[in-house]
Amino acid sequence: MLTRREFSRLLTAAAVPPADCYRPAMSSFISAEQDTKRKCDLLIKGGTVIDPAQHLHGPLDVAVKDGKILAVSQGLPEDQALQVVSATGKIVTPGLIDVHVHCFEGVGVLGINADRYCLGRGVTTAVDAGSAGYPAIAGFRKHVIKTSSTRIHALIDIGAVGLMVIPATGSMRNLDWVNPELTAKAAQENRPDVVGIKLRLGEDVEEGAEDLECLKRAVDAAEASGLPLIVHIRGPYSPLPDILKMLRKGDVFTHCFCDLKHGILDATGKILPEVWEARQRGVLFDTAQGTFNLSFEVTEKCLEQEFLPETISTDLSSRAINGPVFDMPRQVSMFMALGLSIDKAIELTTVNPGRMFNYGAELGTMRPGNEADIAIFELRDGKFEFLDSNKRRLAGRQMLVNAATVRHGQLFVNMV
Repeated sequence: MLTRREFSRLLTAAAVPPADCYRPAMSSFISAEQDTKRKCDLLIKGGTVIDPAQHLHGPLDVAVKDGKILAVSQGLPEDQALQVVSATGKIVTPGLIDVHVHCFEGVGVLGINADRYCLGRGVTTAVDAGSAGYPAIAGFRKHVIKTSSTRIHALIDIGAVGLMVIPATGSMRNLDWVNPELTAKAAQENRPDVVGIKLRLGEDVEEGAEDLECLKRAVDAAEASGLPLIVHIRGPYSPLPDILKMLRKGDVFTHCFCDLKHGILDATGKILPEVWEARQRGVLFDTAQGTFNLSFEVTEKCLEQEFLPETISTDLSSRAINGPVFDMPRQVSMFMALGLSIDKAIELTTVNPGRMFNYGAELGTMRPGNEADIAIFELRDGKFEFLDSNKRRLAGRQMLVNAATVRHGQLFVNMV
């Protein structure tokens, strides 16, 4: 625990300015004299801090100065803070990270507004999962990434049209649209905003036996750009072992708990040995429920075999915001109903996704000196119901609900 003197010393040592989102909290007018006396910009007081990266779970205060985390400790003095927020009875976590969102709003029919449905729900960093291919990625950067208060990074789709044309049935059956050279070039030109290459594998996408050729081209683009490959695997034409053996360390299997053909379970409900081997090799597994991509039966069988995903994500889109997904706090609550502790569920939505990509900064923890991205939640007790992609119901007793979010030191109060 910091003493008042140690805290004051920390305050005078910090430096750099703050930013803007869904509904910024309004501060009263601050005079120049008051401003010169300030020691920190924001103090979040009395909450239960859960930060798995630092092995923290307990009553702690969080101090923010100049858009950075200044201190996480007990008993930080209120009189040295410009703004004090009471988090008594609430949970304070690093800002959540959703590695599978569709936020190219106004293009196609899937895009959602990230500031409303991500930042407005405690998600400070969102990764757009291949809404744009190489022809449109610069436009996505200009019109979405650069104009959003949510930190947004992007996966560039190996298919030229990405998800701009919906339905995307058969969108990659013309291999002229699957160009690894142009994809890698666009990825390099649009870094650091582009953090990976995206490929969708499914009979509804390739419509035939060309899926392994599409995968080969996506791996080529990932190799050429030095980025990980994220593969949507949902009822592919080819067997899963043939797909997994082409994936590399750091590549991601998203929609891993889908129950369509060629999934991760064998006919007896056991996880395929090739899946275990892929994990051992460093392939990562992500949930991305979306509208069609998660079965409670598959999820429960995997959890029974102690096969947890590396990350919980939403696959949030204009369809999924009305159910079954709704938002990231609900996904965290759903996995708690499936048996995960709150600490583990927060780990899979903060520190783990923070390590999945190179964002250019350490994310997913409130380590002092890091960007001040913070989420404040209520944990409500009651009777709650969750749905999988087959409309199967799951009962839960707790629901995480966002109360406020801090992005780069600025407080946004959730008005939903």
